[in-house]
Amino acid sequence: MRFTKMQGLGNDYLYIYGEVPAGVEDMCRRLSDRHFGAGSDGMIFITPSDRADFMMRIFNADGSEAMMCGNGIRCVGKYLYDRGYTDKTRITVDTLSGIKTLEMSVIGGKVRHVTVSMGTVSVSHDIPLILRGMEFICTPVSVGNPHAVIFTEDTESIPVSDLGPLVEHNILFPGGVNAEFITVTGENELRMRVWERGSGITLACGTGACASVTAAVTKGIFSYGIPISVDADGGRLEVTVLRNHEVLMTGPAETVFEGETDLF
Repeated sequence: MRFTKMQGLGNDYLYIYGEVPAGVEDMCRRLSDRHFGAGSDGMIFITPSDRADFMMRIFNADGSEAMMCGNGIRCVGKYLYDRGYTDKTRITVDTLSGIKTLEMSVIGGKVRHVTVSMGTVSVSHDIPLILRGMEFICTPVSVGNPHAVIFTEDTESIPVSDLGPLVEHNILFPGGVNAEFITVTGENELRMRVWERGSGITLACGTGACASVTAAVTKGIFSYGIPISVDADGGRLEVTVLRNHEVLMTGPAETVFEGETDLF
C-alpha cells in the first residue's frame, strides 16, 4: 500500500487516494505509531464524490473516525492538484461535516497555500468546567465537529497533557470534544494550544482555530470580517469570521514524503 505523508502546521496525516479498506481502525493505529509506523495524527482517504468534486474520510491516530480536519483538508487540495487529479484551483470536498470549498494558491505549478470556506460556525453559551480543582469558563463551538474553547490568561502555563483528556471525556460532552486553550495576545492575534479528540496534543488544529476565533468574535474581542492570526505550536493560521458566521481559514500545506508499507 502506497501513501503520502503531508502536514499543515505540523498536523500530519497519511493520505491515500482510494476507498477505505476493511480493518482501517487497526491499520490507522499501526501506521500512525511514531516508533513502529510512519508516524502521524491519523489517515485520510480521498475518493470521487457524487455530491462534490471529491470526498475525504478522516481517521484519528486511535482509529476512530473524525468528522472534519481543517489542516487535513488543505493538504487534500494540494494532494489532488499536485498529482493531477484536478486542474481546478477551486474545488469542493465532501466531509462528514458537510461540503467545504477550497481555493488554492499555486506557485511554480505547486499548491502552497489553501483557503477553506469552513461553512457556518455556531457558538453556544459559556459553561463552567472544574478541572483539577480549578474553574475554567468554556465556550462550546461547533465547526461541524465539537470544540470546547477555554480562554486563559497564560496558555503557555496550562498543563494541556493533563487537562486535555479531562475536557475531552467530560460528561458535558458525551461524544467527546476537542479542547482549545487560548490567550488573546494582540489586537488581531491569539495563541492556541490544542488537545484533539482521538489524537491528543497536536501541533495545530484548523477547526480548532476557527472555533477559537469565532468564540472570540462572538464575545466582541475581535471584529467580524477582519483576518485574525492564530499562533499554534506548529505555526500560524489566518481565520476570518463573516457576519453570517461563515468562517474562512487560510494556511500552508506541504508534502513530507511518499511511502510504501507491506504491513497489511
